Amino acid sequence: MPDHKTIPLRSEIPEAYTWNTADLYPTDDAWHTDAQLLRTQIDTLGSYAGRLGSGADTLYDYVTLEQEAGERLSKLLDYAQRKSDEDTRVDTYQAMVGKAMSLYVDFLRATAFETPEVLSIPEEQLEAFYAQKPELTLYRRYFHNIQRRRAHTLSDAEERLLAAAGDMAQAPDDIFSKLTDADLTFPPAVDSQGVQHPLSNASYTLLMASEDRALRKSAFEGLYASYGGMKNTLAATLSSQVKQLQFFATARKYPSALSASLDANHVPESVYHTLIRTVRANLDKMHRYVRLRRKLLGVDELHMYDVYAPMVSGGVTAFPYDQAKETVYQAMAPLGEEYQSILREALDHRWIDVYENVGKRSGGYMSGAMVHPYILLNYQDDLDSMFTLAHELGHAVHSYRSNRDQPTVYRDYVIFVAEVASTCNEALLMEHLLARTSDKRSRAVLINHFLEQFKSTLYRQTMFAEFELRMGELAAQGETLTADLLCREYKALNEAYFGPDMVSDDAIALEWSRIPHFYYNYYAFQYATGYSAAIALSRRILSGGPQAVEDYLHFLSGGCSQDPIDLLKGAGVDMTSPQPIQSALDLFDQLLDEMESLMEA
Repeated sequence: MPDHKTIPLRSEIPEAYTWNTADLYPTDDAWHTDAQLLRTQIDTLGSYAGRLGSGADTLYDYVTLEQEAGERLSKLLDYAQRKSDEDTRVDTYQAMVGKAMSLYVDFLRATAFETPEVLSIPEEQLEAFYAQKPELTLYRRYFHNIQRRRAHTLSDAEERLLAAAGDMAQAPDDIFSKLTDADLTFPPAVDSQGVQHPLSNASYTLLMASEDRALRKSAFEGLYASYGGMKNTLAATLSSQVKQLQFFATARKYPSALSASLDANHVPESVYHTLIRTVRANLDKMHRYVRLRRKLLGVDELHMYDVYAPMVSGGVTAFPYDQAKETVYQAMAPLGEEYQSILREALDHRWIDVYENVGKRSGGYMSGAMVHPYILLNYQDDLDSMFTLAHELGHAVHSYRSNRDQPTVYRDYVIFVAEVASTCNEALLMEHLLARTSDKRSRAVLINHFLEQFKSTLYRQTMFAEFELRMGELAAQGETLTADLLCREYKALNEAYFGPDMVSDDAIALEWSRIPHFYYNYYAFQYATGYSAAIALSRRILSGGPQAVEDYLHFLSGGCSQDPIDLLKGAGVDMTSPQPIQSALDLFDQLLDEMESLMEA
């Protein structure tokens, strides 16, 4: 294992702690050879333009070639990106990523005719094609999902106009990213000893978790002073984002931007509203959490810069990677031997790139490659890192089983369910640790970690979702989304969610200005619904016996073979109902009970 006092070079990391990209391609030359083959396939795909409705054989030949080329493209992208992420300074792999992205654009351009041509095929003709070519029935759901959006598809000329506007539609997100990541600068934060600390969007989260309250306050005020200086520009940028979503929704004959967004993943609008309504009805639990936080921090007034400070410290030892991977493996025992066998394969056969090295991409992620998933970590031997390992392994098993059990056309699960398996793993790990921890201080640290997840994921992301909904409604009513309006609406939400025991500092009214998720098209709510579903599933797995496990494993194998709501129903969770959300919030309440008891003892 590397020495964590210094950041090692890639060459200094033991091979066992690096992922094996040779499982994708044995050499760079093999990658380039496959890229040439894909180029030929892309050219062939383009030759089908104008012919998809000519016969069952032609349609079948096209769609099978498209799926094969899509798999090859995914593999090429995976290899290039994984190699680049090992050391982002290496020009060779930056160039390969660029070449792969160019192939991706060419693939999209070559197949752009597919949707309008499939839409032009009458349903009765498609049925005749299925009868003539039974192999084509594999794609029945795929074609149905294209045709069900017929009412929202325009003429060829109109579609070309909308496509041409695509680059302009990305402008708000691009402007926000350039402004906040590149151009905006912040004053250094100053701690209680007068020492200055660099302040950036990246360092802000770490500074806000400091036990030094003076440092937290300085970071909070410095960050929002800078954002406040740009609030009118950022308001115009966010307003443009809301307007472009509304424009495309109206052009495609949807009643609202929310409706257009959710239709892409086959999620009923009622799910969005049920989440907000249920969380709103349980704000008393969040207010109780705020009171407990104020008490444990020992402050007369709890400010927004106190939200991320640890309520309790000590009690939990370090978790070196080799210990953590065995702990996670054992924690997943309730999911059965077959699930654990996939984990063992991942942990022992180099699916995971474990440690930081010079030039390596930061953070953590899972990429669901066809040969097997790949996981990037920057492991730090602490509790958070162990939970990140469990989280990414949840993604990995989900992708592995869907890739294994579904045909290519139905392998990719939609974003609505993407965080379910990962969060379920985290919940099972937490239950495992709590069941084996009797020391009061250690239990308190673990429960604090669990409470923070509820606060940050279920409550905070729902607050974001409610803000997005409100902005869309105001824009649809013709309101101009000025900085003053955005600040007023956001602060009112913040006060409602955090309650009377939290001082909603004036600066927090500007938080909307720094949230990238507001440029993701009604994305944030899926963190909260996914978390609720995962908590419900973990409780069912632990108490429901073999059938509950079997249902869950079936969900992991589902890909996009069914609508996401139906896949979750099959696993025993109905997200059209408030019940999973309410159950998760009830668990939050129970955890508050135990935390209060532990800290009073």
